[in-house]
Amino acid sequence: MTSYQLNLSLLASCIVAIIAACTLGSTPMEFSRVLAALFGQSSPADIIVIWQIRLPRALSALAVGAALGMSGAALQGLLRNPLAEPGVLGVTATASLSATFALYYGFAASSPFLLPIYSIAGALVATGLLTAAAIRVQSVVTLILIGVGLSSFSAAAMSLLLNLAPNPFSLSDMINWLLGSVANRSFDDILIVMPFMIAGFGILLFTRRGLSALTLGEEAASGVGLNLRQQRIAVVLGAGLATGASVALAGAIGFIGIVAPHIVRPIVHYDPARSLFPSALLGGLILVIADIGVRLLPTTSELKLGVVAAIIGAPAFIWIAIQRRAVHD
Repeated sequence: MTSYQLNLSLLASCIVAIIAACTLGSTPMEFSRVLAALFGQSSPADIIVIWQIRLPRALSALAVGAALGMSGAALQGLLRNPLAEPGVLGVTATASLSATFALYYGFAASSPFLLPIYSIAGALVATGLLTAAAIRVQSVVTLILIGVGLSSFSAAAMSLLLNLAPNPFSLSDMINWLLGSVANRSFDDILIVMPFMIAGFGILLFTRRGLSALTLGEEAASGVGLNLRQQRIAVVLGAGLATGASVALAGAIGFIGIVAPHIVRPIVHYDPARSLFPSALLGGLILVIADIGVRLLPTTSELKLGVVAAIIGAPAFIWIAIQRRAVHD
């Protein structure tokens, strides 16, 4: 299968999944009703359900999955490790910490726009620190360790905020954010984060040639003219912007950045440059399907999307790690 055929197939699948997300729910709607509502030729109730509830939710899942999938593929190409993902550099945890901070002090209650803004600000702080580190350090391992340190510190600070929550309502809001969800998202929420997400996508796509060169090893890539420092900065910055925007939109959702690139990589013959776009499409597709499952599961309260993604992704992560160990052994 060529890259063009793969991208076309995944794009078509994403469109089908979005339509399915609009059709399925607690009250299923026929496709003709969904189509009429999309063009404003249905009842006001149907138009509200599609345009204010189901479509924004599906598009949010698609955007978040795409950001995590492309970021994961780029980081795996940069670090030459299939277990790398957006959370490995601590951007996800730092963005979540900033959002939790806004919830703890009640800033998010004053405006619906403040929570995503705080989350993006946290991601940008982490991205700035990592970018500065990428300029100074020569080793990729050192960069990973800095990311692990950021992630550990953010997790500890979040635990402290949860422990000191002033009331059960604040605690519930913070936990819900950390579990990850695209429920009740609106087009306004999407528009707030989209400039950051698009900027991240653009930077990551710009790094494609460098990622291909890195498959030869750092010394060989440097020998063919690749500026390793600039490559690291660009990938870290692009992944930070895209991941921060995804956290701002849906909270902390893990493992999509590992699973999607791992599935795509053999199809594109292990070329990191060719894996970026299909990984984004597949990540979005997986998250839209997972969110449909979340809505259809017969539970008393709706499961959080981040929980479902972890249940699916954690076994996949273990399997990938075992396969990698078997290859090296």
